[in-house]
Amino acid sequence: MARYFNVTGSCDPEKHYMVNLDSRIDAIKQYIDSGNYFAINKGRQYGKTTTINALEQALQPDYTVVGLDFQIQVSSALFYDEESFSNAFAAAFTECLALNHDQKLFELAQTELAEVSNLVSLFKKLSTLCGCSAKPIVLIIDEVDSASNNQVFLDFLAQLRGYYLTRNKRPTFQSVILAGVHDIRNLRQKIRPDGEHRHNSPWNIASDFDVEMSFSPDDIAGMLSEYENDHHTGMDLSDVAQGIYDYTSGYPVLVSWLCKLMDESKHNWNREGIAVAHKDLIMKDSPLFESLINKLEDDDELRNMIHEILFNGKSFMFNKRNAIISSAAMYGFVKNQNGTTAIANRIFETVIYEWFISCEATSSELSTEGFADKNQFIVNGHLNMELVMEKFAEHFNDIYGEESVKFKENEGRKYFLLYLRPIINGVGNYYIEAQTRDMRRTDIIVDYLGEQFIIEMKIWHGDRYNEQGEQQLAEYLEYYHASKGYLLSFQFQSNKQIGTRKISINGKTIIETIV
Repeated sequence: MARYFNVTGSCDPEKHYMVNLDSRIDAIKQYIDSGNYFAINKGRQYGKTTTINALEQALQPDYTVVGLDFQIQVSSALFYDEESFSNAFAAAFTECLALNHDQKLFELAQTELAEVSNLVSLFKKLSTLCGCSAKPIVLIIDEVDSASNNQVFLDFLAQLRGYYLTRNKRPTFQSVILAGVHDIRNLRQKIRPDGEHRHNSPWNIASDFDVEMSFSPDDIAGMLSEYENDHHTGMDLSDVAQGIYDYTSGYPVLVSWLCKLMDESKHNWNREGIAVAHKDLIMKDSPLFESLINKLEDDDELRNMIHEILFNGKSFMFNKRNAIISSAAMYGFVKNQNGTTAIANRIFETVIYEWFISCEATSSELSTEGFADKNQFIVNGHLNMELVMEKFAEHFNDIYGEESVKFKENEGRKYFLLYLRPIINGVGNYYIEAQTRDMRRTDIIVDYLGEQFIIEMKIWHGDRYNEQGEQQLAEYLEYYHASKGYLLSFQFQSNKQIGTRKISINGKTIIETIV
């Protein structure tokens, strides 16, 4: 069977096109060789299970690997009773040993772990097994956070910690790896009868895990070279890999999704094909996207911070001691970009933008006007962006002309997207150029049937600042190899002149619309 791009479950190099993980596995193995206990915490579908599977294979010559999955092998109900959990863990542990081809150790486990009454008894027997094993035992638990919200799990971690601290006196695991979305070291647990929440995780023995699990452009190019050897598309490997990275920032499942869509839909393997695949992807009902939106719906503080970043250009210093930023990073919303909290990748950014806009579209007069106007903007498959800008200015001033200055200044960017989205919906797409976003300026790149429109938005701060903006947009156009750009200026002076004008700078045409 021919290999394909996989976006569900773990990847297998025999069946799927995937990034070579050898360097990552070697780096993780160094932790294990040093006897470290650590956690691998990444957002959903970040390749944790695929990495663990590859790691288990790489460790086999030197270690006895016991790989468990708490989501499959130990149901959450068993964590409310210490004896039930201990026996379930013992059974899963023994079952895993049966696959390690160490018959003597397996038979010993069948005897030692046949019946355990509590965690203390369980760990004494596990220590016996570790002492009798021909090779050091490495314990790997995937989906560990599925069982984290109870006292039994904390007691389990405490036993691991106790044996780790006294391992020069009694045998224990060479290394323990806990994998999941949540950071086990910072659990907020309800551990008292009165329901008080506090941080109380005994997993403070864990070493920091610094292995980069996102994919670099070189990683992506290596995967694409295998695809190219099979399909001979003629793609520019380096350029396509960089284009995919620009949209995904190396988030593993998103990389595979774009590749899968281009492969199955026969899109061209170039920047244009990537843009079309991006549009297709954000329209899908992905569990990953649903998870992101669910978190926004459930967490007011998180939602407000993301809204401030996206629509108001507000900067937040990246500090994982801040509970909101830490949560956002844990779930994959944001990343550390030169010390600033930034949305993790362009795809997530678009999905979240779409959600925010859809929440307001049903009650937005601008969105209604966009639906009503949309047919007049498309001529022979071409989007007349100049007319879009003109009509937006008309509607904006009709609807919000009497509103307060502060209200309009903070919300103007959102209003343009509310008007634009129904016009390009289903055919075109947009994304925000994050490198140019600040409190006064936002660049929007609109893709419509392969044609790009570069739109800069800014708040009017005088003629000199406006001229700087025009010059800067001309420089952006040069970067994007475009001859025409669009400047949307929000002015709040009482004597402003609403309308559109055309200017030429350094051979570039700029259509400026004043709102």
